[in-house]
Amino acid sequence: MAQTETYSQIKQKSIVSTVSLFIQSGYSAFLGLVANLVVTIILSPKIFGIYITTLSIISVLNYFSDIGLAASLVQKKEVTKDDIKTTFTIQQILIISIIGIGFILTNFIKTFYKLPTEGITLYWALLIAFFISSLKTIPSIFLERKIQFQKIVFVQMIENTIFYLTVILFAFLKFGLLSFAIAVLLRAFVGLVVIYSISFWIPKIGISSKSLKKLLSFGLPFQASSFLALFKDDLIILFLGKILGFEALGYIGWAKKWAEAPIRIIMDNISRVLFPVFARIQNNKEKVAHLVEKIIQYQTSLLTPIILGMALIMDKVVFIIPKYGKWAPAIPLFYLFCISAFFSSYSSPFINLFNALGYAKIPFIFMTIWTISTWILTPLLTKLFGIYGFPITIVIMSVSSIFVMLKAKQIVKFDLIGSVYKPILSTIIMGISVSIILLFVQNPYLAIILSFIFGSTIYFFSMKNIFNINLITELKTLIKK
Repeated sequence: MAQTETYSQIKQKSIVSTVSLFIQSGYSAFLGLVANLVVTIILSPKIFGIYITTLSIISVLNYFSDIGLAASLVQKKEVTKDDIKTTFTIQQILIISIIGIGFILTNFIKTFYKLPTEGITLYWALLIAFFISSLKTIPSIFLERKIQFQKIVFVQMIENTIFYLTVILFAFLKFGLLSFAIAVLLRAFVGLVVIYSISFWIPKIGISSKSLKKLLSFGLPFQASSFLALFKDDLIILFLGKILGFEALGYIGWAKKWAEAPIRIIMDNISRVLFPVFARIQNNKEKVAHLVEKIIQYQTSLLTPIILGMALIMDKVVFIIPKYGKWAPAIPLFYLFCISAFFSSYSSPFINLFNALGYAKIPFIFMTIWTISTWILTPLLTKLFGIYGFPITIVIMSVSSIFVMLKAKQIVKFDLIGSVYKPILSTIIMGISVSIILLFVQNPYLAIILSFIFGSTIYFFSMKNIFNINLITELKTLIKK
């Protein structure tokens, strides 16, 4: 599987893949918004907290399903049949073992978190879906190596349609947590069938010691960083669920989900494409630097006004949606998570850069520092500030992304300030304007509508007339190139 594509071909595939991911995200975001509204209107914060806790348990198990072999297949310039066979075999051995352990731990988890019967059913459904989804790994890797994310996107759109519509339907039928259980199983089965119809592969069993050694040389440091991310993010959620209770965790989960929605939609999609792209052009530092600058500029232009706009109007949105006022206690948490979302978004591209260029130990070092700091600060600040302790910790950790960027500048020379200051200043101008509107317009519906119209107009106007950047023209130029 040699990579003979030119930089122009890689760039073209990258743009198609990124645009496809954004289309999928927009579609999924709409369905997710509707589903999230329905679920959070019908279900209580406590039930939502149980769902978040259960997902975190599965995330913990998911870490042990792959020792970095899949990432190694994407990062390698060339892969062999032995590489693929070895990766699949090792992964399935791990996953089957983990699922067995997961079922054995059922009583312990039920007792420890005092989960209701529906919570255990959801836990079992996620374990089964976990196995089914693992069978999609190799077909997905084939598409990622070819930078054909538009095909992966097609599968995800079908999966998300099944998942969200099922959640909405069964939530209306008052199935509670079982709505999620049914939805995850349907999504897993349908996704497996569809991806094999697009990227067919006959599973083969076998382990090549030579292939395994080479794959692990990159995979283990990469997976070590993933383990620390797991320890930092998902295990801390399990800790909070036990210490603060499901209702408080429900508020934290709601605030975090909404505040991070822009970076989940925008940065997660860009990052998925960046890893294989950086890996393909890793020998040309000049092109890598140019790509880094463009990514930073575009993400700042998109994320900054969206995050600030959401922060300004969320307190009104909560009260205009029927039965949504119960989430009002989470608004201050939402503001904190908005701050952390802005800063943390700048670490993602560079973590992908380090991994793609073969510097997997650098993300591991950063992740070690973040993990230790998170586990020191979260219990301490939770004891001092209660429910606000974890969000404050996340804000502190996110600001440290500046050190990630400084380290990246030692490897690739790029202009950071020149890439971000224009959209940030335009966002500040927009924020002042929207604040004035919200101050004088008392009707919440009218205030939200005027904030959106005038806020976006002022932002685009300032970018074009003050900084001479036409975002629409920039997008057209990017696509043409």
